[in-house]
Amino acid sequence: MPKHVPQPSRKRRFFPSPLATTLAALLAASPMTQAVAHGGPVEMIELETSLRAFGASVHWDEYAGLYVINHNSAHIKLRPDSPTALVNGKTLKLTAPVMLKDGTAMMYAGMINELFQSDLDETFRLETRPHPLNPLTGAEISAAVSTLKQSPHYRQGMQFTDVSVHEPPKEKVWSFVYDQKATPLPRQASMTVLDGKKVFEALVDLDKAQLLQWKFIEGVHGRVLAEEDAVIDRVLKADPQYIQALKKRGVTDLDKVVTSTLTTGYFGAEDGLVHDARLLKVASYLDIGDGNFYAHPIDQLVAVVDLTEKKMIKLDDTGVLPIPSRPAPYDGRDQRPMALKPLDITEPQGKNYQLTGNVVKWHNWEFHLRMDTRVGPVLSTLTYNDKGVRRKVMYEGSLGGMIVPYGDPDIGWYFMAYLDSGDFGMGALTSSIERGTDVPGNAVLLDATLADGSGEPRTIPRAMALFERYAGPEYKHQEGNQPNVSAERRELVIRWISTVGNYDYIFDWVLQPNGTLGINAGATGIEAVKGVATRTMQDATAADDTRYGTLIDHNLVGTTHQHIYNFRLDLDIDGEQNSLLEIDPIIAENKDGGPRTTSIQTTQREVASELQAAQKYDPGTIRLIANTNKSNKVGNPVAYQVIPYAGGTHPIAKGAMFGPDEWLSRRFAFMDKQLWVTRHNPLQRYPEGKYPNRSREETGLGLYTQNDQSIVNQDLVVWLTTGTTHVVRSEEWPMMPTEWVNVLLKPWNFFDQTPTLYLNAPEAPLDAATP
Repeated sequence: MPKHVPQPSRKRRFFPSPLATTLAALLAASPMTQAVAHGGPVEMIELETSLRAFGASVHWDEYAGLYVINHNSAHIKLRPDSPTALVNGKTLKLTAPVMLKDGTAMMYAGMINELFQSDLDETFRLETRPHPLNPLTGAEISAAVSTLKQSPHYRQGMQFTDVSVHEPPKEKVWSFVYDQKATPLPRQASMTVLDGKKVFEALVDLDKAQLLQWKFIEGVHGRVLAEEDAVIDRVLKADPQYIQALKKRGVTDLDKVVTSTLTTGYFGAEDGLVHDARLLKVASYLDIGDGNFYAHPIDQLVAVVDLTEKKMIKLDDTGVLPIPSRPAPYDGRDQRPMALKPLDITEPQGKNYQLTGNVVKWHNWEFHLRMDTRVGPVLSTLTYNDKGVRRKVMYEGSLGGMIVPYGDPDIGWYFMAYLDSGDFGMGALTSSIERGTDVPGNAVLLDATLADGSGEPRTIPRAMALFERYAGPEYKHQEGNQPNVSAERRELVIRWISTVGNYDYIFDWVLQPNGTLGINAGATGIEAVKGVATRTMQDATAADDTRYGTLIDHNLVGTTHQHIYNFRLDLDIDGEQNSLLEIDPIIAENKDGGPRTTSIQTTQREVASELQAAQKYDPGTIRLIANTNKSNKVGNPVAYQVIPYAGGTHPIAKGAMFGPDEWLSRRFAFMDKQLWVTRHNPLQRYPEGKYPNRSREETGLGLYTQNDQSIVNQDLVVWLTTGTTHVVRSEEWPMMPTEWVNVLLKPWNFFDQTPTLYLNAPEAPLDAATP
């Protein structure tokens, strides 16, 4: 039996692509021997060690006597001493077979390239017509930044919060998608640049290497950069006042102090902070060696740092509170492990989807996928092939923005209302996905390239994942003695994870063959906790200490807060001219005779304007984005139903838990209503506005809808707000199991019949003349 090598740690070596791999490192690290193939000697290396270092999973099937290997879209079966392998169910002839030496499987040194570069895997295809919304390549990012640096506007020390593709006009993109002979559109790059506290926007023509626009944006603050964390840490740990405040709390080893950068929010002049300065607040924690510094907050101590001046300008110190010292490791190191038997998900004949460049095809769906620095994955030009007709559903969909406001008015908490995407850039904070834990083993993992704060291209390995999963029966019926009729429902999931401080957010875009599109947002990670005097709820201090949260450990309160997400969905239901319809089931008087006094009927209305569309969600009303210019075979207008709350596990956030006079409410209207519909405007991309950091007034949806434009038979954008009011539980400490909320888009008279009957169609197609 072949010798087995233990699985490497999760921090295993990553190779971005088989095509980019030279195997030199593998050859250098692997024990080698020689064998003879096709009349000549070949170098042999250890199979399991090499394949796992490459990123593949390797399983020995004792019963079948073969290896089962999975890597992204390739599923391989390989038997020792066999001259062939099966790649996605198809035979591949090998240069040399796998051989056993002293119980260890050895393979030909070039076998990795041979297996994973074969033409038998048809999941990835070469893009011959580059999509106009393709993200910037590393070379394009470098070229855009170089063009700016060669202009007279550039100054040493400028930073880049965004370098991304500049979208061509919407109508030109749709035209390109539908016209196979359309010429490529010009490539341009948009950039947001920080010069100290000043913000500039730039536009670069990549084809001509020319700076087209340089614009100063007055009165705003740019996004916080990850690179600024190190600056903050150095500034504070060199400040005598901060050092003395730590000494008062018994902390003298600065290496054990962890600083966490926080946005300041805006409170007029009430917090004593001038608006013109680029400021951050800083919370502090103590690292006691348990791996979870969040469990040891240094409370009642908040620093304010001026990023431009690189100095601390204020220190709020409201008294010494003992630092919670109870170990709270979140990685299970203090638990007894439980052995789980493997759960393997395999696709022995390959994937049911294909990727051509950034375009994904699955069942009848086709869409473009890219990563954005601010909002993460963007799904564009989403269409459904309905019996040979490629129908428009959505031009562009993405996370619009989100906010996590806390409800504690304490000096260390009152300002906490994190605009995770708008203030920090959730795409830039993408967390690499781990196969087998973050996603199932059959997932395809995709890298993404973004610009860092210096404008250099940075590749995020395993930034997004695609996988197909079983999702229950699509339908079923058993009629008397007739054969059972049922079909399996599959789902295609596009998964992305962003880590913003203590929280990790998992976003799934979920496609179903029946035309349904779901968006699931999951929150996990570590609760933000507050140190208190209370150990148990029987203490005299308990009532006061838990006024704004839940006691979840000795001396720790999880503060009550909200997770509010908004999704921007540029829907084009069978075209760009859409309307918002509302249908209400009602109890009506029965006037048609019989014993019933009442009946169930429906009333329908067309919503006229943007302000009328902005509303809190009542699940009793059916809301449709409809194309009233087109109808299905029986004359109903084609439409999609929009559902902001399609289920969840935490209490639903029915709106913002803040009074209307709060600065937060005055700045971000999107929090308080679950449905917004606006006329399409390419400049209106974020529900909280383009520059929300320390913004003084509403610059998002509240402003976009101020003119109250007509939304009847117009090109519409739907903004769905969903979320939870997070009342913390003990079961969420020290690690929070993922809590989900769900948004749903469902076809409503969009099709003429059940769209997935083909799942039960006979192998031989019905005669064309059959009625």
